[in-house]
Amino acid sequence: MRLAIVASHPIQYQTPLFRELAGRFDVKVFFAYRATPRDQAAAGYGVEFEWDNDLLSGYPFTFVENKSFRPGLKHFFGCDTPSVAAELAQYRPDAVLVLGWNLKSYWQAIWAGKRARIPVLVRGDSQLQTPRTAIKRAVKSFIYPVGLRVFDAALYVGTHSRRYWEHYGYPRQRLFASPHCVDNQWFASRATPDARAALRATYSIPASAKVVLFAGRVVALKRIFDLLAAAELLKKRGINLTIMLAGSGPLENEIAAAAAAIGTRLVQLGFCNQSQMPGAYAAADVLALPSDSETWGLVVNEAIASGTPVVVSDACGCSPDLADGTAGLTYPTGNVESLAAAINQLLKFPPSAAELASVAARHSVRAAADGVEAAMKACLSRGKKNLPA
Repeated sequence: MRLAIVASHPIQYQTPLFRELAGRFDVKVFFAYRATPRDQAAAGYGVEFEWDNDLLSGYPFTFVENKSFRPGLKHFFGCDTPSVAAELAQYRPDAVLVLGWNLKSYWQAIWAGKRARIPVLVRGDSQLQTPRTAIKRAVKSFIYPVGLRVFDAALYVGTHSRRYWEHYGYPRQRLFASPHCVDNQWFASRATPDARAALRATYSIPASAKVVLFAGRVVALKRIFDLLAAAELLKKRGINLTIMLAGSGPLENEIAAAAAAIGTRLVQLGFCNQSQMPGAYAAADVLALPSDSETWGLVVNEAIASGTPVVVSDACGCSPDLADGTAGLTYPTGNVESLAAAINQLLKFPPSAAELASVAARHSVRAAADGVEAAMKACLSRGKKNLPA
């Protein structure tokens, strides 16, 4: 089988899946945009950087010429690749997988596939919980039940993702599970006791300290102040936390001032590139993700793969799948009392290594690739049945 994958740009979370698929059959990835360090800073990281792990090895790829007058990833016309149709025709895939539909490039690939009568698959993490205006919801309720059927198969990444497709009446027999994933083994092999001890020593964190980690962009929608408020509540009850911040962004100084005001120790690691993250997870006792809007939250996958339990707000797309009481807990977004209680519970009664590993295994690169392969085979089988005698 031959699969064409159309992606916006190289993303560290997608690379392991591309490599896994390339090990199963003929794969080629078509990128619409090459992100710059300045793009990374504009995305909310606060600093310009390049990812320090290789995102382009282990699978064939090409960058399609982007004709956009204003290239970028934040608006529909930022990726305009009219030559993708010719490139797909030259590659002659059995199926096309697009990783969304929010960019013009995706639709150029979709229509190219439909014109060539090639099955078009889609994988994404859209969910109904994402804040939308009433007008947008009304328009989608009218268009999506018909429009989404342009895809021959849809790959859902989790519970909320599946509900999204079901809400718009997408045929269930064309839905396939392809869970959001990270390279579990990569994180597990690096989040070691030695890594824990080394990072704690670097920042003079005692071995007995209870450390809660936040990992991500330091921006308002992440609700990091809720985490500080929860630490203040626990401090009043005799439970002292050290809050560790792995990330950068516009609120760093405000968060430092708020932590100082309540007398909670804040360890600011600043922006951490990918190679630094396993050590941060290893040094923590709990990862907290208190966001008020998060389509998934792949840092939660990373933490669990590293052996660290998680507390996740119910606004995060991953909450019913990764924080269901086995590897972690979910709490109502913005409820500081519940956040504090969940952190305290995990500190007292952490999940076992086996429980964490079982959740990680359900959200593995292999499981995600299995879904893509199953969807592709189903589409090709369906196409053969519909061929004229």
